[in-house]
Amino acid sequence: MSSAYFGSRLRKGAVNTTVAALAVAALAASQAPDVTADSAGRQTTTDAPAADPATGDGATGNSPYYTDLPPLNSPNPAPSASTGTTPAGTGSAEAGIPATVLDAYKKAEAKLAQSKPGCNLPWQLLAAIGKVESGQARGGRVSADGTTFAPILGPVLNGVGFANISDTDNGAYDGDSTYDRAVGPMQFIPSTWEWAGRDGNADGRKDPNNIYDAALAAGHYLCRYSWDMSTSSGLRSAILSYNNSTDYYNTVISWLEYYRKGSHEIPDGTGSVPSNRSDDDSGTTPRTPAAPHKPGTSGKPNKPNKPGTPAEPSTPPATPKPPATPTDTVHHLEDAGTATLTAMAGDAFTTRIGTRTETAAGKAVAKVRVRFTITGDTDATFAGGESVATVVTDSKGVASAPALKAGEKTGTFTVRATVVGRTVTALTYRATVTERAADTLTRAATTDLTCEAGGEFAEEIELKATYRGAAADKVAATATLITSADEPTTNDKGPYFKDADGNPVRTWTLSTDADGLLKLPKLYADDTAGTYLLRVTTAGGATLTLDLTVTAPEPTTPTPDPGESQDPSPTPSPEPSAS
Repeated sequence: MSSAYFGSRLRKGAVNTTVAALAVAALAASQAPDVTADSAGRQTTTDAPAADPATGDGATGNSPYYTDLPPLNSPNPAPSASTGTTPAGTGSAEAGIPATVLDAYKKAEAKLAQSKPGCNLPWQLLAAIGKVESGQARGGRVSADGTTFAPILGPVLNGVGFANISDTDNGAYDGDSTYDRAVGPMQFIPSTWEWAGRDGNADGRKDPNNIYDAALAAGHYLCRYSWDMSTSSGLRSAILSYNNSTDYYNTVISWLEYYRKGSHEIPDGTGSVPSNRSDDDSGTTPRTPAAPHKPGTSGKPNKPNKPGTPAEPSTPPATPKPPATPTDTVHHLEDAGTATLTAMAGDAFTTRIGTRTETAAGKAVAKVRVRFTITGDTDATFAGGESVATVVTDSKGVASAPALKAGEKTGTFTVRATVVGRTVTALTYRATVTERAADTLTRAATTDLTCEAGGEFAEEIELKATYRGAAADKVAATATLITSADEPTTNDKGPYFKDADGNPVRTWTLSTDADGLLKLPKLYADDTAGTYLLRVTTAGGATLTLDLTVTAPEPTTPTPDPGESQDPSPTPSPEPSAS
């Protein structure tokens, strides 16, 4: 059966079809340890979905999605039993995934396998979500680096048929400074992308319109609560956290199972774009509910009232007001004694951030979720490599953020603390990352550093850099031949290093290795004898000055010519004879 079989408009709620039921049931059968499925394909698990802590509406703000279902028949050809691959450009059209998009999914899977191995994220799940969110980036219409040729934007989230999410990014991602819109091939709302965004193609940017960035971000989002995708409960929780809809879950599961049975690579830009969305026929306006019917009228609409006779108003039953939660009582946030946040590049911050939730009267509030978000131009993360963490306050109303780990970027960044599920002014913490440093330099050897003029020093100098007694790794250093201890300008004579072209240089920059060792290149001497100074300095102020001695060459004694007499005295002339 071809995909044309499913060409009719499928609305939200219509995915509980035989196809979806079969896919869900198949998944339940293959992952039976923690799930059951009834005859309609509905699953029961012990896990409740967890929405995006930023909005409560999932990664997409519960924006509409494509409801097209895969064909009932398996992809053809199926993956090879020996290689697990399918020839490019062959098989069912619906099983074709554009090359760059497919590459992004597989690279994201590989990175998550390293950073979060317990998540067991399959790339086919990213492909299934990418299919229902954007039709695989509109059929793979992306550039070579994975960026969509045109932005992929969801509808305006103004509360009319969709979630009501006021602007959070000043239009930076979605071009709308009044309301938010889902953005990119994985349809992230700006507030979620702000903390969940990733740089998947190592270009130094986190762009929701780039499939490499978006796929890696989606993977991290799905794995953020340590859900195990190899279990159906973990898989269900993760998918529902992306878009909290059972119909959405069933649609994604259908595509996941389809891609698991086989897929193949197709050229970028040649993929099909779905046409059926979960909102309505036009894909742009919310659905209008059907008119109410009286019981027992075989589905016929109610007869209108006679002209001039107003309908008798009905009084709906009063809805009981839900009891207030601890979160409802939070009035403001207070710093819970956080000390100065400073760390050297690559090190862990010794100070942890503490935030206290309080009522208007200043009373601590327990059992409140506080979200900590790292913002700014930094590669610092929380423990585990994440840039966002959600912590529940303890009995004293204090939420302690996970330990911060400095990256390699130096400078300042901020950590914002906000209350999940309540609009309260954020509390901002300023953190600083300083460059790697050493406070001590030592030389293990005690031998003199000597060389004959015109020669080379036999010993290559090796130093040890430490910071507070520990090895100082990756610390920048500079070695300079200086004029004198009081005149640290570069000397223009005496010992020197050689650059790549063999030219003499008297200043050399380098850095310590993982053990804090600093290995200088070989030193050479010119024809000028004397004592010289080599000064080595590191970031952080460690300094060591070494004496270098260049000796004059030994005088040589000329070798006599073997043909000459060894007696230097002249031969006397014979005396003249008497006449």
